[in-house]
Amino acid sequence: MIAEEKPKAKRKPSRQRRRYHKTQDKILTAARSMFAEKGIAASIEEIVEQADIGRGSFYYHFENKEDLIQHMVQQILTELIDRMRAGCDGLEDLDPMLDAIIGAHIDFFRNRWNDFVLYSQSRAEMTLGQSYEGLETPFFDYLQCIEELVDSVIPEPITDARLRRLAFAIAGFISGYYSFASVAAEEEDVDKSFLSLRSAFVASLSRFIKEALPQVSAEKDRPGGKH
Repeated sequence: MIAEEKPKAKRKPSRQRRRYHKTQDKILTAARSMFAEKGIAASIEEIVEQADIGRGSFYYHFENKEDLIQHMVQQILTELIDRMRAGCDGLEDLDPMLDAIIGAHIDFFRNRWNDFVLYSQSRAEMTLGQSYEGLETPFFDYLQCIEELVDSVIPEPITDARLRRLAFAIAGFISGYYSFASVAAEEEDVDKSFLSLRSAFVASLSRFIKEALPQVSAEKDRPGGKH
């Protein structure tokens, strides 16, 4: 009889590895704080001072500030995509889908205001065509996720270009409304303020998308229209 192999015990991270991750976490925490306070124009000097580390430690972990921002945005958007896909799974109608997309953003950014600031500023940079190198890929994946979710509940096919514009519009609506809520409320009440606008937001987006659909959809909805 062949003896069953015992599962190998997981090795604990070495002291050097633990120190590496601890320093990296300090850099990321400091960067979030400085970007929220001064925008992504915050310098490496300000970040390392906030983290209480030397410049050499920063460059051991990240090649430059662009590398740091790319790492942070990639992490944020990967997690956000997973949250959207999970929250929208199984939905078949436009309004519930939009509500779930919005809800995924609210749930994700709750208690993560600094991450929202980085997301919002990076998205704005992308829109203006002045983004940091390397941001295109994570934002493309993020927009593509929105496109796929919306496209799955739209009855009429639309062009890829129009679908991409819809994804940009949805991302812009969410970023704008969430930013507006942050101005209208204390930081701890941002999500509550945004939630109060949720139904109006869904209705506005739904109307916007339906108006952007091919004319054939409008014809079908008219009394006496072809079905």
